[in-house]
Amino acid sequence: MAPTVMSEQDVRRVQRRTVALLAAAQVFGGIGTGATVSIGSILAVELSGSSAWAGAVATVMTLGAALAALPLASLAERRGRRMGQLAGLSAALAGTVLMVLAVVTGIFGLLVLGAAGIGVGTAASLQARFAAVDLADGEHRGRALSTVVWAVTVGAVAGPNLIQPGTVVGAALGLPPVAGPFVISGAGLLVATVLVWVGLRPDPLLLSRELAARAEGPAAPGVPQAGSVAAAANQGSRPPGSLARGMRAIRASRMALLAVAAVVAAHAVMVGVMSMTPLHLQHLVEGPGASHAGHTASGDVLVIIGFTISLHIAGMFALSPVMGWLTDKAGRTETIMIGFALLIAAVIVAGFGQGSTTAVAVGLVLLGMGWSAATVSGSTLLAESVGQDAKVVVQGVSDMLMGAAGAVGGAVSGLVLSWTGYLGLNMLGGVVGACVLAAAFLTLVTRRRASAAA
Repeated sequence: MAPTVMSEQDVRRVQRRTVALLAAAQVFGGIGTGATVSIGSILAVELSGSSAWAGAVATVMTLGAALAALPLASLAERRGRRMGQLAGLSAALAGTVLMVLAVVTGIFGLLVLGAAGIGVGTAASLQARFAAVDLADGEHRGRALSTVVWAVTVGAVAGPNLIQPGTVVGAALGLPPVAGPFVISGAGLLVATVLVWVGLRPDPLLLSRELAARAEGPAAPGVPQAGSVAAAANQGSRPPGSLARGMRAIRASRMALLAVAAVVAAHAVMVGVMSMTPLHLQHLVEGPGASHAGHTASGDVLVIIGFTISLHIAGMFALSPVMGWLTDKAGRTETIMIGFALLIAAVIVAGFGQGSTTAVAVGLVLLGMGWSAATVSGSTLLAESVGQDAKVVVQGVSDMLMGAAGAVGGAVSGLVLSWTGYLGLNMLGGVVGACVLAAAFLTLVTRRRASAAA
């Protein structure tokens, strides 16, 4: 069939539809992650019989996201954004099914496998924001990306607050009440999968490649042909990025090192504290004896946990456009410092206010805001600190290290909580934050002295 020529207006219409569809998919897909984060640590203790395994779900989720980042990106590179998103969402949907089976059977291993599947979905969710800018012009890329990020906020904040209704759904289906939230999560992920499968056509990445190819060729510049977009999915892709090359590029730039340190450390501290907060709140409300095998968290505890995690996730994502504006106006390094100052304030409030659910909630909000500032500014600084030829590779390495740091943070946090308590866990996060804050401050002072000397 002869290819159909698309006008620039057609391309803009595809872009608008792509952003709207991705945003809708993120709303439904985010429900699964939010619910799992909220009650994952409690289920891990109940099914394993030991609080030392409390961080297992968060660890496996973040590790799954880290390990899936490059394979999903490679799949998207070969077959387009649609296939990459479908693979991640399908894995997350399978993960929610395993979560339900884990609750029904009491098998801890199924819980861990389910968390891995949801982690793969998290990696796909992170990559969706890049799909939103494949066809965007330079003046509207930030708006397109922020629309998808805000959509993540809606789904992720709604997820924890569906815990209580989910228990009703679970009971109505003849399942253990705590399995109900995962039923709702699975339904949301199924809707997201169908939306992407049906609606993400033409593929934005493949169409953008066609635009670029025709702009360089003899055909009318910037005018793609719709019939040739699908064929691009079966063509060979560019060589995948090299991990070693990315690490070399990071080591060669002091600013890139600071950027990666900021992103990785902020994520480790955030995951470590956040993943143990539900268990701490359960101890606070029901007493330390609540953390034993066979104990089921009360509805009141689940409501408190859901509300607290919702506020935390809102702090992470809802103000991301503000953090982007601050990064541009105040500066990259300066915003990194602001982010880690917020992180340090967060662990002080949550740690020393550990006896108050309100103080813990306030600390979690500050934790999310600090993570947002450090991640947005650190990622921006990283993109500017390496050459164009290594930029994509370095960003991939940064995502992997970020996920690995979150996995380590989640794993270590359970042990630290059992050894030193919630205060000790927060103080450890404060030490990590203070180190990066000091490094950013020294970098800023050195740069300003160099500018003054010049």
